[in-house]
Amino acid sequence: MKIALLAPANNVHTKKWLDYYNKMGYEVLNISFESHRDEGDRNQWGNVSTHYLKLMFQSKLSYFLTINELRKVLNDFKPDLTHSHYVSSYGVVGAMANVKPYIISVWGSDIYDFPREGKINEFLIKYALKKADEICSTSFVMKDETKLYTDKHVHVTPFGVDMNYFKPDNRNSSSEKVTFGIVKTMKEKYGIRYLLEGYKKLKDTVDRDKFSNTGLEIVGGGPLLEDYKKLAVKLGIENQTTFHGQINHSDVPDMINSFDVFFVPSTLDSESFGVAAVEAQACGVPVVVANVGGLPEVVKENETGFIIPTKNSNEIAEKMEFFLNNPQEGKIMGEKGRKHVLEHYEWESNANIMSELYNKVLEGVKNQ
Repeated sequence: MKIALLAPANNVHTKKWLDYYNKMGYEVLNISFESHRDEGDRNQWGNVSTHYLKLMFQSKLSYFLTINELRKVLNDFKPDLTHSHYVSSYGVVGAMANVKPYIISVWGSDIYDFPREGKINEFLIKYALKKADEICSTSFVMKDETKLYTDKHVHVTPFGVDMNYFKPDNRNSSSEKVTFGIVKTMKEKYGIRYLLEGYKKLKDTVDRDKFSNTGLEIVGGGPLLEDYKKLAVKLGIENQTTFHGQINHSDVPDMINSFDVFFVPSTLDSESFGVAAVEAQACGVPVVVANVGGLPEVVKENETGFIIPTKNSNEIAEKMEFFLNNPQEGKIMGEKGRKHVLEHYEWESNANIMSELYNKVLEGVKNQ
């Protein structure tokens, strides 16, 4: 099978797909905008080649000037099918190139935010989805959002995780310290502010000795990193709050395994799937997630973690206190979380759903 994958070369999810395709023996051309260039070594994928579409200037409007180049690249490669990820950019450009057969995957802000920013954006989304032969979403809640712009069937194809990569290492099994953590970009929409405020409220609620036996680990770079550091000082929790900044994705499993509880206190519905929560559960770490977007889909309430109202530092503090007072319950939740992910979000099983869809599409082409 020859697949043209229109997707950002430097994105971790794109790389997961390339790993899978390479293992399956598919011949793949990853077509990416030049602004999404992957600076890493791509030689490990013997079945994958990469083409970067040249951008005339530093603006997303320049994406539309790549269509002729895209047509030529696809004509030379002659894929059996073309699959675009992220409908508002790659999806629209692929649609304008009039490729067939054509699959589009929506990711999050491309379907939640982009079409709500103006009538032109809404038109572009509807146009791209109309041109697609099949449409995919990573969650059921995002499927419903996508259905606002198309009457076509939308397949749910979750972003699973590699269970051999994200797995427990039991490093905290003998430690009495309780560590709360998050791995996210430092942006307002991910609710880090409420996590810090919740930790402050925990400090005000429990006795000093008990609080001194806790820590808050915040991992990720981003525009608000320095602001959050200042907020920690203002709240008086800086001595027990560690900001790690950006880390390599390869280091994420080790970092998650250093946590006793993983928080995802996001504030926007564009939290499309909740892959971070799935990764944490795969590591045997219980999770506390906000009741937004696709996050509630991936957590079993009171079994693998808790689902709490968004923008609620009081709830965060209460859940922190629960895990502080009930460490054994936390371990049981973590074990159930690992089992939950094995049953529903194992990467190859989820990726096989896409392979089955590809085969269905190609069978339909053959029978035309």
